[in-house]
Amino acid sequence: MALAHTFKANPHWLKPIPQSAIHNIPGEDGWPLVGNTFRMLRDPVGFGRRMIATYGPVFRNNAFGGPQVNMVGPDANELLLFDRDKVFSSEQGWGPLLNLLFPRGLMLMDFDKHRADRKVMAVAFKPEPMRHYAEVLNEGISRQVSNWANKPINFYDAVKELTLDLAAESFLGMDLGPEATKINKAFVDEVQASVTPIRVPLPGTAMAKGVKARQYLVEFFLAEIPKRRAGTGQDFFSQFCRATDDEGQPLSDMAIADHMNFLMMAAHDTITSSATSLVMLLGRNPEWQEKLRAEIAELGLNDEEGLAYGQLDRLELTDFAFKEALRLIPPVPSLPRRALKPFSFGGYAIPAGANCNIAVAYTHMMPEIWPEPEKFDPMRFAPDQVRGRHKYAWVPFGGGAHMCLGLHFATMQIRILMVQLLRRYRIELDEGSGTDWQPWPIPRPKDGLPLRFIPLG
Repeated sequence: MALAHTFKANPHWLKPIPQSAIHNIPGEDGWPLVGNTFRMLRDPVGFGRRMIATYGPVFRNNAFGGPQVNMVGPDANELLLFDRDKVFSSEQGWGPLLNLLFPRGLMLMDFDKHRADRKVMAVAFKPEPMRHYAEVLNEGISRQVSNWANKPINFYDAVKELTLDLAAESFLGMDLGPEATKINKAFVDEVQASVTPIRVPLPGTAMAKGVKARQYLVEFFLAEIPKRRAGTGQDFFSQFCRATDDEGQPLSDMAIADHMNFLMMAAHDTITSSATSLVMLLGRNPEWQEKLRAEIAELGLNDEEGLAYGQLDRLELTDFAFKEALRLIPPVPSLPRRALKPFSFGGYAIPAGANCNIAVAYTHMMPEIWPEPEKFDPMRFAPDQVRGRHKYAWVPFGGGAHMCLGLHFATMQIRILMVQLLRRYRIELDEGSGTDWQPWPIPRPKDGLPLRFIPLG
């Protein structure tokens, strides 16, 4: 079974380095051909902890077809994400995982090209569109969660369906209708393919399913582009189709389709994971349900009102709780980059061409930064606590030029969801609910998080 990278690398990519090029760094190469891929997939948390305990915060590994340098801790996060000297490529870091699935997504762009496309896409997250999204989110979430009373629900599945509908309404300006199930499955297939050990789309493999899913989604977007370019719609997709770059040129149809494919995935898959972890943690910590419910009550909303855009900042404790959920279960547990130049870190010389990873999930659990790291304690994010902490100790949204473009949309959606849920219901988890999570590629509970929403008396 050949596991080498089979995507077509862009001509400017550096050539792969041999394993021997990083043998000055302690670590393990693993088995022939597969390296440590299967060990990592089987127990990524345990594997990472063992490697760090054995080799320290900088170690080498071999997985997903190539050698890697892993760097742990806030200083490593800052070095790779802030990237003051433009040493690291996000395109070449994510490429081996995503190039067959999300080519030309923002994460697969660097420097000037990334900046230009990000600037065009940023129009979707300015205050006026965000006010519109707030209205759409309030209406859509209220309509859905009002049907969740006193019935057994697998929350992950329910909220994934909801977030896809909300992303479609917010960004596409359309109801997906019967197509929604097929679209949702296509996104699932793309995401799962990103970490499959078999990196070729052989028939019957996860990668083949992912590549087929991408083709379906791209064709879905391409079919919409001509009428969106000619129309006057104010949804993000329509505005994006009519937008021009700094030279007055529109983006190509394929660039738009690929950006929309990536944006829609991120706008519902990562939010689904984050919403599920927060609801689970509130179910396990009912005293925090009460604190957030009291904060929501202070807004003085009547039964028909949603959370207005201008009220978002008043939910301080809700924000702390969401941040703590993102600390405990970050939706993107690790972030890859590729060194374009040689550099040094932790006393080791690392060559150009090295694939480098930072461990977001591990950094979020370091006891020297987070006392009692397994404990759910939203007050870690009170201003006096944040001031004394390394700026890159908490990085669920990444950082630097590649900071998640939709982080404010995600935060707004979670706050509105909490308002609509907690002023109606008490969250009661089933026995053992959410005990075991699939950590990669985007964390999700293997049991779907069974629970009930009990109406408040």
